[in-house]
Amino acid sequence: MLAQIVRYTITGGLVTALGAAIYWVLATFLGIVPLVANLIAYLVMVSTGYVVHSRWSFRGHGDRRDPRTTLRFFLVSLVSLALNSLFVWLLTGVLAGPKWWPVLTMLFVTPVIVFALNRQWVFGGGPDPSKDRLSRAPD
Repeated sequence: MLAQIVRYTITGGLVTALGAAIYWVLATFLGIVPLVANLIAYLVMVSTGYVVHSRWSFRGHGDRRDPRTTLRFFLVSLVSLALNSLFVWLLTGVLAGPKWWPVLTMLFVTPVIVFALNRQWVFGGGPDPSKDRLSRAPD
């Protein structure tokens, strides 16, 4: 599991940073309404995230060829969209904060919840240690 967390942190961190950057640029510099900017960032993140997470982050854990895995991934991604939309609405709308405030929750809150859902429900088949070089004992 440690190897999986490392892989998820690297890839998830990059995908999340990409999404947060897209949101911030669209909302701050291009004047796009924050919730719309969040939706656009989500669309980029979900397509990139599925490919990277299914092939690397959760490699050897579950079966990505199973259509249920794909459906579950996209359902979890909707949880991610809902959480980030809630944070954008709350922090920039209700609290009238600056447009960068939701970036903090996008980077540090949502990924933890999404990792747990992906690991347990989406790619929840048991781990296959033979496919995980980082978790094997050194030769």
